[in-house]
Amino acid sequence: MKVNKWIFYIFLFVGSICWAQKSTNKTPLTTIIKTIEQQYNIKFSYAVEDIVNITIEKPSPTLNLQQTIDYLNANVPLNFKTLDSRYITISRLDKNISICGVVFTEDSKTTLPGATIRIKNSSEGSISSNNGSFNLKDVAIDAEIVISYLGYETKEFNAREFFSTDKNNCKNIFLKSTKEELNPVLINVFLTSGLQKNIDGSTVLNTKKFGILPGLTEPDILQSIQTLPGVESSNESIANINVRGGTNDQNLMLWDNIKMYHSGHFFGLISAYNPNLTNKVIVTKNGTSAEYSDGVSSTVNMSTNNEIRNNISGGAGINLISGDVFVEIPLAKNLEIDLSARHSITDMINTPTYSRYYKKSFQDSEINANNLDKNTNSDFYFYDYTAKILYDLNDKHQFRANIIGINNELNYSENNNNDQSQSKASTLSQKNLGYGGNWKAQWTNQFSSQLSTYFSRYNIDASDYRVTTDQLLTEANEVLETGTKLNLYYDLNQNMKFLAGYQVTETGMLNQTRVSAPFYSSTKKDVLLNHALFLETEYNKNKTYLRLGMRLNYFQKFEKLLFEPRINFRQKFSEQLALKIEGEFKNQTTTQIIDFEDDFLGVEKRRWQLVNNKDIPIAKSKQASLGLEFSQNDWNIELTGFYKMVDGITASNQGFYNNFQYKKAHGSYTDNGVEFLINKTTKKYSTWLSYTYSINNYDFESFTPSTFPNNVDIRHSFTLGFNYNILDNLKISIGGIWHNGLPYTKPVEGDETVQNGNNTFVNYDAPNSQNLDNFLRIDTSLSYTLNFTQRLKASLRAGIINLTNEKNYINRYYKVDPNNTEKAIEVNNQSLGFTPNVSFRVNF
Repeated sequence: MKVNKWIFYIFLFVGSICWAQKSTNKTPLTTIIKTIEQQYNIKFSYAVEDIVNITIEKPSPTLNLQQTIDYLNANVPLNFKTLDSRYITISRLDKNISICGVVFTEDSKTTLPGATIRIKNSSEGSISSNNGSFNLKDVAIDAEIVISYLGYETKEFNAREFFSTDKNNCKNIFLKSTKEELNPVLINVFLTSGLQKNIDGSTVLNTKKFGILPGLTEPDILQSIQTLPGVESSNESIANINVRGGTNDQNLMLWDNIKMYHSGHFFGLISAYNPNLTNKVIVTKNGTSAEYSDGVSSTVNMSTNNEIRNNISGGAGINLISGDVFVEIPLAKNLEIDLSARHSITDMINTPTYSRYYKKSFQDSEINANNLDKNTNSDFYFYDYTAKILYDLNDKHQFRANIIGINNELNYSENNNNDQSQSKASTLSQKNLGYGGNWKAQWTNQFSSQLSTYFSRYNIDASDYRVTTDQLLTEANEVLETGTKLNLYYDLNQNMKFLAGYQVTETGMLNQTRVSAPFYSSTKKDVLLNHALFLETEYNKNKTYLRLGMRLNYFQKFEKLLFEPRINFRQKFSEQLALKIEGEFKNQTTTQIIDFEDDFLGVEKRRWQLVNNKDIPIAKSKQASLGLEFSQNDWNIELTGFYKMVDGITASNQGFYNNFQYKKAHGSYTDNGVEFLINKTTKKYSTWLSYTYSINNYDFESFTPSTFPNNVDIRHSFTLGFNYNILDNLKISIGGIWHNGLPYTKPVEGDETVQNGNNTFVNYDAPNSQNLDNFLRIDTSLSYTLNFTQRLKASLRAGIINLTNEKNYINRYYKVDPNNTEKAIEVNNQSLGFTPNVSFRVNF
């Protein structure tokens, strides 16, 4: 014990000497000033806050007073000015300086390449190099420098803190890791600024840093992700995003851990999630973390700002469809509230953009604005709002609470021009309301937890009243869901992490149809309670990344267990080449049924329904992919082969326009193919080309034929884009989409209709044996940024969808000719024509 005690004292003594020797190199400026005042009998005039944190090496005692002042001016970011023989003033510099630094991780003290360094309230900045270093020139002495890295806490510094006359003396910055992201960024700028690629293969959209994409005037979340290979919308609708051949209801939508059942305004043409408060979006197609299930095609995880800031920030903007405002208000050092609201302007003014969207949305519905025999009147508007409260009890415990509301409203009436008594009035309302709470706790340096809970309510209600028959038809579809999830994190070391958790979800759904004359009423209610346990381990060291997970699901109503293994593996062979392997099993207990008879005025044909494990079974997916990644000299090349099989889909979920339209059956689809992407990104420009080849087929045993092409079977799909920074504040983007036409089914030639009792139906030929003409669309955008001050800036953007006004068909079906029941009429749905939009934003 005595030996250990003496060893301790020896280390303490030696350490004290070393520290004293090191600390003698620099002295506080306040001490140096007092020494000079006494030595030369002079007085310095200054503000204490300007000099209190500055330390420099002592000036040589052999220097005279003027040489000493010159030395201080050269080594301190202050201005020393001699007024007379007795008084000298000290003031802040009013000039620009060059700064440099090196970014490290706080825990392992390793450098962080790819960290973002930017001047606050400015578009200027840089990215740290491979050794974590960065340099910025011509920086205002009072500028605030913001340093951030995905998965680490953001830090802010004043430019003065970097000041040094020694170009080799760069400031060291240490960033503390957080639990928000488990996986580091692999590619910092992917296609455009604000798009990043994680090491686990997921894609991150950072809306605050969003650059520019063809056709977009704002970082629309669900439109932006369609630039990724394998992600498409077969009918140009956000409400119908197809990931590797899946239907829209197979995408899990999360907003701050709240499950959402509604995705688009304007019945699918605009994202329902305000991008100005939605801070980050992570899109995962395969190899999903075990903590997520439900959504057999993809996971779209949206999150808002999670950090309490020092200053009020916000912004407002308007385009030819809507106006919005958002604000982030710190109420105290540990308390903040974030608010956003957006409302359409279409109920006040009809713009060219609104006209194009209106025509596209309602072309295949009872609402037909071009009907010359009727006098029509429609009132359509939408809005959304969010609120979030951020409270930090201390540096170990964080509490978050949020709310999101989405609403679409349509009021429609029509009168017969020849007979005013023949009139109808219709209404349609679509809403999604969500509440969520979150508690993060850091119990030890290695152990942390996250408890989240949410409530989500989705409603769609329609009423259709016809005066001539005195008949009122009302329809309703409601979803009520509550969920609670506990995640437990344990970091064994900097290379290996563990995740374990439990999730319970209760989902209730209602479908109701009522007719007043003759009276008819149908109401169906279902409730399902799901429990899940999940376990996951993640290893990331040198050139190897591996995430293995297992999820156990128990469906209480069916007394059924499902195991879901997950794997996500990446191995670098060199600095340029890497191999990627992903695989997952997933399940889904909710689905959207397409009802052609009770179809909410023809605008929205889909109703949410719960599985019953009989005619609507639990959907189960199996997916595997193998890929190669190459990266060198700003080039990124990816080649991925994938196989995906989803079993448990229903015929009524697919929206068949053929002989299977009203049949009930369940089957599967298999999609396999190859995705290719080549992208070169520099500070001046970015260009990319993506290609997807896939074969997507149905398999329904009870149908004849049992195997036929999927409704969204697109064999060949190309996307080409080019972004160019004309000036630092002026950017242009142009790009195009080309793909095969969608499959459709035509009637039997010469025998187009068939009669069954008193009803006549279209007599369809082999299902999906024909294809529409190829789809081609060219889009472009222009962005101009104005910096009024360091905190206040504005942006003006213009975009055009379908620049060449191509006439693209996105759906074709047939109906019986009312004037000749032996013939079928061809009905074509068209995509958006030439659609311009302009937006103006101010942020502070």
